[in-house]
Amino acid sequence: MIDITLPDGSVKQFEKNATPMDVAKNISEGFARNVISASFNGTTVETATPLTTDGSLILYTWNNDEGKTAFWHSSAHVLAQAIEELYSGAKLTIGPAIENGFYYDVDFGEHVVSEKDFKSIETKMLEIARGKHDFKMRSATKAEALDLYKNNEFKTELIENLEDGTISFCDHSSFTDLCRGGHIPNTGIIKAVKILSVAGAYWRGDEKNPQLTRVYGISFPKQKELTAYLELLEEAKKRDHRKLGKELELFTFSRKVGQGLPLWLPKGAALRERLENFLKAAQKKAGYEMVISPHIGQKELYVTSGHYAKYGEDSFQPIHTPKADEEFLLKPMNCPHHCEIYNSAQWSYKDLPKRYAEFGTVYRYEQSGELHGLTRVRGFTQDDAHLFCTPDQLDEEFKNVIDLVLYVFGSLGFENFTAQVSVRDPENPDKYIGDIENWEKAEQAIISAATDKGLDYVVEEGEAAFYGPKLDFMVKDALGRRWQLGTIQVDYNLPERFDLTYKGSDNELHRPIMIHRAPFGSMERFIAILLEHTAGNFPLWLMPTQVVILSISEKYEKYSEKVLNLLENHEIRALVDHRNETIGKKIREAEMQKHPYMMIIGEQEEKENKITVRKHGGEDLGMISIEEFSKIVKEEINKTLKSF
Repeated sequence: MIDITLPDGSVKQFEKNATPMDVAKNISEGFARNVISASFNGTTVETATPLTTDGSLILYTWNNDEGKTAFWHSSAHVLAQAIEELYSGAKLTIGPAIENGFYYDVDFGEHVVSEKDFKSIETKMLEIARGKHDFKMRSATKAEALDLYKNNEFKTELIENLEDGTISFCDHSSFTDLCRGGHIPNTGIIKAVKILSVAGAYWRGDEKNPQLTRVYGISFPKQKELTAYLELLEEAKKRDHRKLGKELELFTFSRKVGQGLPLWLPKGAALRERLENFLKAAQKKAGYEMVISPHIGQKELYVTSGHYAKYGEDSFQPIHTPKADEEFLLKPMNCPHHCEIYNSAQWSYKDLPKRYAEFGTVYRYEQSGELHGLTRVRGFTQDDAHLFCTPDQLDEEFKNVIDLVLYVFGSLGFENFTAQVSVRDPENPDKYIGDIENWEKAEQAIISAATDKGLDYVVEEGEAAFYGPKLDFMVKDALGRRWQLGTIQVDYNLPERFDLTYKGSDNELHRPIMIHRAPFGSMERFIAILLEHTAGNFPLWLMPTQVVILSISEKYEKYSEKVLNLLENHEIRALVDHRNETIGKKIREAEMQKHPYMMIIGEQEEKENKITVRKHGGEDLGMISIEEFSKIVKEEINKTLKSF
């Protein structure tokens, strides 16, 4: 007999070689019908995997993220079989589950796959799924695997890097694929599929390698769930920040300027400035000092910090000067510069903490296929800050930064979020710099602060920066999508590498601890996410134009200008639409521009020295005075703009 421990702590005994599905059926036949995946002692297993030792078992359904991963991973196998049957000579490479769905990278050879082929692929996938074929894992020798894929150089390359005893295949129907495991019981659970798109993708992400076709898809256990998802996609298309950015005249891109280098238009620049001023005001209250660092730095700076060893290949090529052996890099991050700013003077413990903040523009090379609007660019501005403190100050400083991040989220309508404590991967110490003792202290400091602040957090191994652990904030937007926004890191290592010191109360030199912090992350990515979250209906305090004044005819332009001046006196941002267009057209276009308020100016308004106010979306507030309107605006702003 073996003892199986369930998530609630209960222990059940089973015969040796019982499967996770046997355990599920023991709990409830109804529950077992919904179980599609499992993990045993922290390792993903099949629901048919024999359990031979005591251990902890977790059973997953579609409602668990792990269940969805198994479902979509299995669906990728079905997609691969469909492609193999439909396209003779196609070479399969890899096909993982992703956050929403799955993809498979394929060398289609002479075939060209486009949107017109999606329906036939979907039909074939559903035909395979209806066969209710079991997913079965089996081990294979390296020689067997190489023989199976002797005509597929991509799979062969993967197998060459594996060792005997670590190679396995998954079989279903007449199809076999190289696979580590993690499947649903059978294909019949897949009831609805949709091929979403195709794109180019380099083999193993290297642009020097052959280009493949990446086929994206998604699947569900019920048709109604696919229908709901597709409706969500349509809403996401309407909210696409690239589309809204163009319509609202916020930013543009130019092929002549270069890929991944956004150009901010006047309205977008005003939006950015308002966000910067919002954070600068909060930082000033919190004791930050603004600094400015150059856009380039000597290569040696990034060698010292360790960034060059980790990311040098992903940087832009060095800038060579007329002086022999002199190399500069476009600045890929701000922290080494801030270390040198700290190093410009000798500090006492009485001077600490030092809090340096900068809206610093940095540059990182991204492959052209990975660029995406504002969310993946080659030049972006970070709302960066670096705090240098004593060990005794670390806890309070870290908690204060958490408060700042929560203030930013609250003022911008991001109410649904969780936190992630990203720690090092103990199995891969070579990924990180510094000694283990400092890492342990840094990780514990973050966990302690997150606990004390009552954050809902999880601990994720392997997600730390190479120089220190971090607290990442995972935000859900209005469409339920998860984004990583805001990060705080504890770093014992850069102060060591840059030989940063302060004089302690004992008159000896000590190392400060460094906190890296960016509530927005990057201005570009943050604005993109905010655009899609709000559909362009930003909080009133942030809108570049809060009111548009619409006169019914030219006769009322003088009164419109008077209203404009009165609004400006109340610190309300407004503009007058002077165009010789119908009032109906002006209202429609003001709606498209997402102006929060429209003021209609005509004979009655001028006569009574009032304004007729209409809210974005159609609500009519009637005819009121400027003073009444000013009060409405201030109350709305106070509801959203939190105090700090």
